[in-house]
Amino acid sequence: MSGPSASEARRAASPPDHRSSPDPVPAGAEQGLDPEQLAAVLAPVGPVCILAGAGTGKTRTITHRIAHMVTEREVGAGQILAVTFTNRAAGELRGRLRVMGVDGVQARTFHAAALRQLSYFWPSVAGTALPRLEKSRIPLMAKAANRARLRPDRAELRDLTSEVEWAKATMVAPTDYVRLAAAHGRETSFAPDVVARLYEAYEEVKSEAGVLDFDDLLLLTAAVVEEHGWVATELRARYRHFVVDEYQDVNPLQQRVLDAWLGDRDSLCVVGDANQTIYSFTGASARHLVEFPRRFPAATVVRLVRDYRSTPQVVALANQLLDGAARPAPDTRGASAVQAGPGVPGGAEGRSAAGRLVAMRPSGPEPVWLESDSEPEEAAAVARRIRGLLGTGVPASEIAVLYRINAQSEAYETALGRAEIPYLVRGGEKFFERPEVTGAVRMLRAALRSAETDRPGGLADVVADVLSGLGWRPGAPPAGPGADRERWENLAALHRLAADLEAREPEADLAAFAADLAERAAHQHTPTVQGVTLASLHAAKGLEWDAVFLVGLVDGTLPIVHAQTDEQLAEERRLLYVGVTRARVHLTLSWALARAEGARRSRRPSRFLDEPRRAAAVFRRGSSAARPGSARAEPGTGGNGRARNRSSVLCRVCGRALAGAEARVGRCEACPGGPVDGELFERLRAWRARRAKEQGAPAFVVLTDATLRLIAERRPSTVAELVALPGIGQSKLDRYGEDVLALVTGRPPAGSPSTG
Repeated sequence: MSGPSASEARRAASPPDHRSSPDPVPAGAEQGLDPEQLAAVLAPVGPVCILAGAGTGKTRTITHRIAHMVTEREVGAGQILAVTFTNRAAGELRGRLRVMGVDGVQARTFHAAALRQLSYFWPSVAGTALPRLEKSRIPLMAKAANRARLRPDRAELRDLTSEVEWAKATMVAPTDYVRLAAAHGRETSFAPDVVARLYEAYEEVKSEAGVLDFDDLLLLTAAVVEEHGWVATELRARYRHFVVDEYQDVNPLQQRVLDAWLGDRDSLCVVGDANQTIYSFTGASARHLVEFPRRFPAATVVRLVRDYRSTPQVVALANQLLDGAARPAPDTRGASAVQAGPGVPGGAEGRSAAGRLVAMRPSGPEPVWLESDSEPEEAAAVARRIRGLLGTGVPASEIAVLYRINAQSEAYETALGRAEIPYLVRGGEKFFERPEVTGAVRMLRAALRSAETDRPGGLADVVADVLSGLGWRPGAPPAGPGADRERWENLAALHRLAADLEAREPEADLAAFAADLAERAAHQHTPTVQGVTLASLHAAKGLEWDAVFLVGLVDGTLPIVHAQTDEQLAEERRLLYVGVTRARVHLTLSWALARAEGARRSRRPSRFLDEPRRAAAVFRRGSSAARPGSARAEPGTGGNGRARNRSSVLCRVCGRALAGAEARVGRCEACPGGPVDGELFERLRAWRARRAKEQGAPAFVVLTDATLRLIAERRPSTVAELVALPGIGQSKLDRYGEDVLALVTGRPPAGSPSTG
């Protein structure tokens, strides 16, 4: 890290006052920017909050704002630090700015920026080199578990590691963990005091090994800036203007680092969308975004609402999901709020509508509602629809299957494999770490060193010639979706990168390509690989495809079974909203009424789909736009349009049509029922706590609070009555049925000395 140049220092010493006069419009800014985007670009230097809905062009907006600051406001490019949450996003920012002729802006993740700064300042502060960064916490956590005399399995070890990450991200010390974990409602595989002991052992093991983890980078960076005035002075002279992307995902530790960088200045532009807050389990909070105008009363607040990504049909469904959510609106009192554009009225009404998107793309197909009898049938139906999209010319790389939990991928890997459709599981091995890619890069470097002159002239041809040494040939890939196909696709992606570079820079040679690959590998800026993407909804954040399949949409999976509080359910709804807004044109929402083929169809579609499905059905009945022969399945039918024998039972509370287990109970799970036997409910909770402790599992794994409450309401006295309740499947009945029926009748369950 180096300090500012002499010219930058002189400019910083006497910065021009841009706040007292209207800002000049940059040349060409009117083209390609909508009114809200332009307002954000031209906002004065100072606090700016850009509330950017999905697909509204936030990256375009912030890159234009940065370019405008450099070219029109005479801000030194090296004095701007843009912070993102992924290396891919940082790489995209740098690439766009480079195309715009703006070099020198630092665009990094929080951790990358902290590592760079700490590496520079630490030797002077501590008198020694910065300790080594340990990229994986798992080995350290395994040693800590052994020291704490615990024997967690691999899944439990991952969960415990995630819990320690949460504690450090929220700045919770081991001594405070038990109290604050309870306050935050944390649910873990082990008792809170055990987690606290493990957390303390983890810190000891790490200290003895002389290594840092990623959270230590942020903690030490904040501490060094806060405690050493000369460090703060030098750092703040270097970076005077900050841009933070995805600000709704900032956790308390990252906010502390940002505050240390900023000091008492206010040149901070934040970009985010509270409706896409889906990482609260890691400590992320939209509070910093929502309260930004309170912290900076003079802030300019701009709302981007024009969705350029998705068709009106997809946007309408996304808006319906938002309409069903209770969400706080940012308080813009005292702020300079920009309200230009369609769908953004002023005042309180505008604040309530701020999350709604306005579609800018041409009309497209309606979302498809796909219901199946079982998960294997659902996966097969999705594979058939994907085959149909491929047949119409949609590339495999522009299709994604998104699910709530990673365990759901297996059924789709099987179905796509049988259909001979290539696929890639996102979240697996990183592209530049795959054996064929590392081998290809080594061969490219060897070819560069050999300086052979008899290779073909163009860069793409040179790279193809080198890759032929690995058995790769351009043209048709190997048949099927197996390892050979994936290997071919990865090498083809390298070849496409070479062709793209040659198109941008016709004189580019192998040395330029090697440098480009090195930069991409350093920042994990991976190329597009042909194949259908399989990914969790969390992993899909920030990505988009022409066609998206949202699968496994049943209560208990989305929302996930352990989401019980209002805020947890709200986050599950936001997760579905994120999934919907990944689709540009084609959107399919699917679910299965049973897990296995031939099993009892007791599941119900996700409660979040109730209103959108009802609205879709009304639209079809009342609109001439509904075309005969549409591939879209009616709610309550299979993907082939075959009607199900669905129950006509209505909820006794709200009147909604019920299906599956809810039909047998006679009301929606979310609706209030009859009187709950409070004493029975407490007996059930005490019994559940004992069983959970015996199993070493969270309480909700035994039975959820909702199921216990329903048992205390309905007081089942027979196996038939018990199994009719939601949450009591065959496995639960086998393990807990006898105990539950005993508790209902007031008898102690087997193996219990007393029920109290």
